[in-house]
Amino acid sequence: MKIMVPIKRVVDYNVKVRPNSDGSDVDLANVKMAINPFCEIAVEEAIRLKERGKADEVVVVCIGPSKAQEQLRAAMALGADRAILVETDLSLEPLAIAKILQKIYDQESPGLVILGKQSIDGDNNQTGQMLAALCGLPQGTFASEVTFNESSIYVTREVDGGLETLELQLPAVVTTDLRLNEPRYAALPNIMKAKKKPLETLAADSIGVDLTPRTKLLSVSTPPERAAGIKVASVDELIEKLKNEAKVIS
Repeated sequence: MKIMVPIKRVVDYNVKVRPNSDGSDVDLANVKMAINPFCEIAVEEAIRLKERGKADEVVVVCIGPSKAQEQLRAAMALGADRAILVETDLSLEPLAIAKILQKIYDQESPGLVILGKQSIDGDNNQTGQMLAALCGLPQGTFASEVTFNESSIYVTREVDGGLETLELQLPAVVTTDLRLNEPRYAALPNIMKAKKKPLETLAADSIGVDLTPRTKLLSVSTPPERAAGIKVASVDELIEKLKNEAKVIS
């Protein structure tokens, strides 16, 4: 079985992001980029499934600029077998990404698609669900455990009331949550080997998908600083300030 793992190139989670001086977008100049943390969990799970003999090949896919080859090589250093880069400099919306991934899915015919539940930049949590709908596949979102049973998989997910376990017939789409696993670190020999693994590059506009955005980014700004708190000497003083200063009670 082949596993396809879509990943995203994002600002490293340790970096404090800031807007451009004109507020048009996030400032990405000289900023460290990395694999989206949820995508890294998806890569790790795919590699573990391969190590357990449940898969023969792990293919990672990224939609982004040419510099995203760095993140694809990093995924291959972790254990993925080959990579596909759909190259574009556009900032694509989840629906356009899902449509591109559908084309790659039709081309690759994987038995399982595993991807992060959301990216830490857009936080949309939409691509996996849209991809499953476009491909007509069953889906298990927010997976905290994945186990195999011949032609199906069991996906355990955390819900408000506890844990819910779904049985999905393969092929299927699974999105990963934080507690699914802890990604490994790439060893130096594997980093060197990853440089020789195959990486296919496709132009996004050659795939036949309408990439026209349906929303427009108006501005980006930092949140306002919170005012410092104060201490009050009595309940009466607290009520007075809530009534007359904060005006949250009458």
